[in-house]
Amino acid sequence: MINSLKAALIYFQKHVPFRFFPALVTTLFLAVMLLLPTPDGLTAKAWALVAIFLTTILAIILKVMPIGVMAMMAITIVALTEVTSTSSKGAIADALASFANPLIWLIVVAILVSRGLKKTGLGKRIGLLFISLLGRRTVGIGYGLAVCELVLAPFTPSNTARGGGIVHPIMKSIAAAFDSDPATNTERKIGTYLSLVNMHANPITSGMFITATAPNPLVVDLVARATNQTFHLSWTAWTLYMLVPGLICLALMPLLVALLAPPEIKATPHAIDFARTELNNMGAISGGEKVMIGTFGILLLLWANVPAMILGPAYTLDPTVVAFVGLFILIITGTIDWDDVLSEKSAWDTLVWFGALVMMAEQLNKTGVIKWFSDMLQNGIVSAGLGWEWAAALLVLLFVFSHYFFASTTAHISAMMLAFLSVGVTLVPPEYVVPFILMMVAGSSIMMTLTHYATGTSPIIFGSGYVTLGLWWRVGFVMCVIELAIYATLGVAWWKVLGLW
Repeated sequence: MINSLKAALIYFQKHVPFRFFPALVTTLFLAVMLLLPTPDGLTAKAWALVAIFLTTILAIILKVMPIGVMAMMAITIVALTEVTSTSSKGAIADALASFANPLIWLIVVAILVSRGLKKTGLGKRIGLLFISLLGRRTVGIGYGLAVCELVLAPFTPSNTARGGGIVHPIMKSIAAAFDSDPATNTERKIGTYLSLVNMHANPITSGMFITATAPNPLVVDLVARATNQTFHLSWTAWTLYMLVPGLICLALMPLLVALLAPPEIKATPHAIDFARTELNNMGAISGGEKVMIGTFGILLLLWANVPAMILGPAYTLDPTVVAFVGLFILIITGTIDWDDVLSEKSAWDTLVWFGALVMMAEQLNKTGVIKWFSDMLQNGIVSAGLGWEWAAALLVLLFVFSHYFFASTTAHISAMMLAFLSVGVTLVPPEYVVPFILMMVAGSSIMMTLTHYATGTSPIIFGSGYVTLGLWWRVGFVMCVIELAIYATLGVAWWKVLGLW
């Protein structure tokens, strides 16, 4: 008997794909939630949906299994328990409804389009080009990495792919050229500084375009819901509103990081030679790169609604339609092929987990959970006697700094943003609602700076070993505060110029 149990345990440890202790914690959490009495103001089914949603978020945070598996679990449980409908057929229809959401497909298709950056080498060429122009000093290399991030951001909806897959390898190559290597305790020469710039450029650019990181379309959706569809962020509007404060943050960031984590090497004349040598090795721009450049140009023009500006509103195209046009161009020109599409796992993984989280957010809203939680939060703030200005500031700060407890921006946004937006929209005077909303939108990206697990890019860069944990957290906190201050002052002033309040 004992031997059989040991054999079963060994098999379990080797073959069962989930982490046992986090899975046990998550299961116990779900059981406790379901055993608790239903709060006043909610139905039993609505409370069960809350339990499923919070359990899913906890499972994602604890990394019981990959996020896609946890999302599939949520879809299955929602359908099985029929918490959204009175029939199994209605429940599975509700559980799968979000997969027809154009915003989800915008991200999936944009990830597929961005595969061409790696395949053609255009992403690497862009990074090396900026290094060759700005690389005489270490701070100049930092600006080169930041500008590279900015140029790639509109077309790479996976901030992890951009910061970790395209920019980070370039950064490591430059550090190696200066003999800056954690293995030899020489990371402070230049590698620590460049790693931090690599990291902190990523959240800034992620906040500047809808298509710069996966959760942004979800943010658009939540903003529309919180305002009863009265305030909608188009691709162009988002870019316009975030452009000035985002550029200011990006312009200051390499200098601030140099103060917080000064590199030992200040002058870097060899970086230009390194970049030029690499560019020479790459040769002339290939046909595939030219197609990518042309496709990106078309995407920018269509996402910016240029045809509609010239020919009238009848020529306005939905951003998801534009993304499909770009993908089709790349496929029919042979820039990427169907195998590339099928093998881009991150796109299909995003489809599953993003779809599940959007579905649960929609159902929480439909079942009245969001209104119930918003009313509780609002009553708490009102009973504390806070003015609306302090209430708005508290909501933004609580939302941003609670990211210390999350390892996924999407999980955080899905769990908290709609409720916080709903409370703010109620408490803030109508003429100041838009600045509050835009501060929340900005915060959803700024919070990525805080920890080494804050977003997918973080563990990639942190795992390279150039930055200690303490330094990472210190710089992250300071940059988060500074960027919030920039948006709260210069950003709010810019929104005043635009007539938003």
